[in-house]
Amino acid sequence: MSSSNSVEAGRYGSGREVRRIEDPALLRGEGRFTDDLVREGQTHLVFLRSPYAHARIVGVDTSAAEAVPGVLAVFSGAELQAAGVTPIGPAVPFPRPDGTPGASAPRHPLALDRVRYVGEAVAAVVAESREAALDGAEAIVVDYEELPAVVNVFDAMKPGAPVLCEAAPDNISAAMRHGDAAATEAAFAAAAHTVSVEVDNQRLAACPIEPRVVLAEPEGGRLAITLSSQMPTAVRDGVAGALGLAKEQVRVMVGDVGGGFGMKTGLYPEDVVVAHAARTLQRPVKWCAQRLEEFTASVHGRDLITHAELALDANGKVLALRARSVANVGGYALTVGVAIQLLIGPWVITSIYDIPTIALQLTAVMTNTTPTGAYRGAGRPEAIYIIERLMDAAARELELDGAELRRRNMIRPEQMPYKNPMGQVYDVGQFEKMLDQGLALADWKGFEARRAQSKARGRLRGRGIASFLEWTGGNVLSEQVTVNVLPEGVVELSVAVMPMGQGIATSLAQLAVDVFDLPIERIRIRHGDTDRANGFGSAGSRSIFTGGAAVQVASENTLAHAKVLAGEALEAAPRDIEYRAGRFGIAGTDRGIGLFELAARQGAARITAEGGASASAPSWPNACHVCEVEIDPETGAVQIVAYASVNDIGRVVSPAIVRGQIEGGAVQGIGQALGEVLRYEPGSGQLVSASFMDYALPRADTFIAFETVFDTSVPCSTNLLGVKGVGELGTIGATPAVVNAVVDALAASGLGRAAERVQMPLTAPTVWRALQGDFDAVAFE
Repeated sequence: MSSSNSVEAGRYGSGREVRRIEDPALLRGEGRFTDDLVREGQTHLVFLRSPYAHARIVGVDTSAAEAVPGVLAVFSGAELQAAGVTPIGPAVPFPRPDGTPGASAPRHPLALDRVRYVGEAVAAVVAESREAALDGAEAIVVDYEELPAVVNVFDAMKPGAPVLCEAAPDNISAAMRHGDAAATEAAFAAAAHTVSVEVDNQRLAACPIEPRVVLAEPEGGRLAITLSSQMPTAVRDGVAGALGLAKEQVRVMVGDVGGGFGMKTGLYPEDVVVAHAARTLQRPVKWCAQRLEEFTASVHGRDLITHAELALDANGKVLALRARSVANVGGYALTVGVAIQLLIGPWVITSIYDIPTIALQLTAVMTNTTPTGAYRGAGRPEAIYIIERLMDAAARELELDGAELRRRNMIRPEQMPYKNPMGQVYDVGQFEKMLDQGLALADWKGFEARRAQSKARGRLRGRGIASFLEWTGGNVLSEQVTVNVLPEGVVELSVAVMPMGQGIATSLAQLAVDVFDLPIERIRIRHGDTDRANGFGSAGSRSIFTGGAAVQVASENTLAHAKVLAGEALEAAPRDIEYRAGRFGIAGTDRGIGLFELAARQGAARITAEGGASASAPSWPNACHVCEVEIDPETGAVQIVAYASVNDIGRVVSPAIVRGQIEGGAVQGIGQALGEVLRYEPGSGQLVSASFMDYALPRADTFIAFETVFDTSVPCSTNLLGVKGVGELGTIGATPAVVNAVVDALAASGLGRAAERVQMPLTAPTVWRALQGDFDAVAFE
C-alpha cells in the first residue's frame, strides 16, 4: 500500500469526525433486524397474556386451540414444567429488613399457578402463520380466580395487603441501609439549616423503535437463537440453564438492533419459551412483540419515591445527607431491578459534592405491576435527580445562587483520588472547571435580562442547573477481542460489545485504524455471535471503556504476531521489520510484503490473534448542564428555550457519535421531566398508558438545538484509552436540569418554596395546577 493510503487512514482514526460505517446499509434498507429473517419452514409463536394483575390459574384448556387449522403446538406453564423447563433468574442477592434472604416468587417462563401483573405470559401457540397462532390463542380457555391487586408500594406494605410472595408477607423483597445513621443524626442536630424534598422518579417505558424479536431454530443438534438483545452471552447462558442444556448447545446471534436503552439486557421469559418451542418442534419458531406487549411485558424503568434531606452550616456547606427511598420493583423482584435502586443509585447520590456523612434507607417492594429493570442510566438518574433537587432547595433556603452553593460544596482536584461515603473512588475530576465552563456557555449572568424579556411577552422564565457525575463500566471491567486478517483485504475484529443504534462499530473501527494504519473501509467489526465472541455485552456505558481498549490491545497483538510472520517470509529478524499502511518492509531496503498477502500465505489463509483489556476501576464522567424554560401561565405549557452542557468524558474517539449520545440521552431525560409516565389503575392493576396515544414521548418541538461542549482535558486513569463512558450522561443530567428550571419559574411566579412540591412529569395540566397552588402529593409514609 502506498503512503497515500496512510494519509487516507489518518482521516478515519480516533478523534476524527467520520460518517458511521453502519449507516449505508441501513439507509438502503439492507439492515438485518431479526424480524427481517425468514427461514425455510418457519413457524410463528403468539403469547396469551393475563388480563388480570393478580389471579390464581385454576386451569388452562388448550383443546380448542390445538384443533385450529395451522396450529402446531400449544404450551402452558404446566407443560413447560413437565418438560423440565425451570424458572429463570437468580435469587435476590440482598437481605430483607429482618435479615432473611431477599424474596421473590419463582418466575416461570409461562405462569404456572398464579399471575402477578397484567401482561404476564400464560400460554403460547405455535402455528404455520401468525394469523393461525392468533386464532389459536383466542381459542384457549383459562380459568382464572381473580385476586385483589395492589400497585402502590405503601399500600403493598400495609397489613392485609395482597401478598405476592409467601416468603415476604409484607411484600418487601429486600432492603438496605448505607452510611452512618448516628453521625448523620448528629450533623442534622448541629446544622444551621436543613431542607427536605419529596420526589417521585416515576415509572417509565424504554420504547425502542424495534420491539423485541426472537427467532429460534435447530442447528446441527444445537439451538440457534437470533434476537434483538444487548447481551447475547447472558441470553445463551440463561436459555441453556432453563432448558437444562450445556452452554455449548446454544448459539445466540444478534444482527442490527433498533434501540435497547437497557430494556434489552439479559434474559426474558419469552426467549426461553421460543427456544423450547423450536427444540420441541425441531422447526424455526419466531415471535415478534407487539407494542402493547412491550408496554406490559418488557421491563420498566425508575419508579422510586424518596424523602431526602440535607443538613448545612451557616455558610452553605453540606454536613450530611439523609434519604429514605421505596422502589416499586413489580410482580417479580429481578436482581438487576433491585440492585439498581438499593446499590447502584446510592453509589453516586453524593455526586460531585464533598458530603462527609450519609444515612440511606432503601426498600424494594413487590406490587402487581410489570417488573422493573435497567433503563438508560439505571439508578444514577434517580440519585442525581434527588441530590440536584436538594441543592436547589438549599439554595432557596439560604437565598444563594444555585451555582454558588454547588461551588462551595464541590470536591476539589487536590482531593483526588476521592472516596465518597459509599466507598466509591473517583480517580480524577475537575468539577469546578466544568461548572465555570457551563455557566459561561449558558450565559448564566445574562439570565435576568432574558427573564424580563419573557415576562414582557407574558411568559414565565426559569433556569435550572445540574452539576453531576455518574458511574460507568457495569463493574464488569474486562473484554476480549479476536482479530483475523483476511486475504481479501479486510481486518475483521470479533467483539462482544453490542450495537443498538449508538454507532459502536464505527468507534471500534476507528481504534483499529489507529493501529493498522488502514482506511476504515478495510476494517470489519463482527459482533453478536456467541460462537465468535463472548462477554458482558453493552450496558452501563461500557462499550468503548472496556471493548475499545480490548480492540486496541488485540490489534497491537495482531501486528506483533504478523511482524514475526513477515520476518520469516522476508528472512529477516523481526526487529528489522517496519510496518506502515498495510505493508511490512525490511528497514533500509525496498524489500517488503503486504499485510494481506502475508495472510494469504498462512496455512489457515489468515492471521489470527487475540487480546484483552481490563480497566482497574469504573470511570466517572461528569458534566454541567444548564436549561432555560418558558411557561405559558394560561395553559401551563413548558417549552425549553435554551440548553447548554459541558461534558467531561475523557478522550473522545468518535466526536459525532459522542455528540449524538449526549444529546440523544438528554432528549430521553427531557422526556421523563416533561411527559413520560406509566400509570396503573389502582383497583384493577390495569396499565392505562400502554400505547403511544397515552404515553407521551418527547417530540422535536419540545426543545430547541443543544449547545454541547466536550472537555477532554481530564482523561480517565483507570483504562488504557483514557476514555469515560458517555452513553447515559445526557439522560442523567437533563431531568434535574429541566425540572429545576420549571421549579425556578414557578417559584419566581410567587409560589416560592412551595414550587418544590411539583412532581414529574411536568405536563401542561400539572404545571397549570401548580400555578393555582394545587400539587400532586407524594404519599411518602
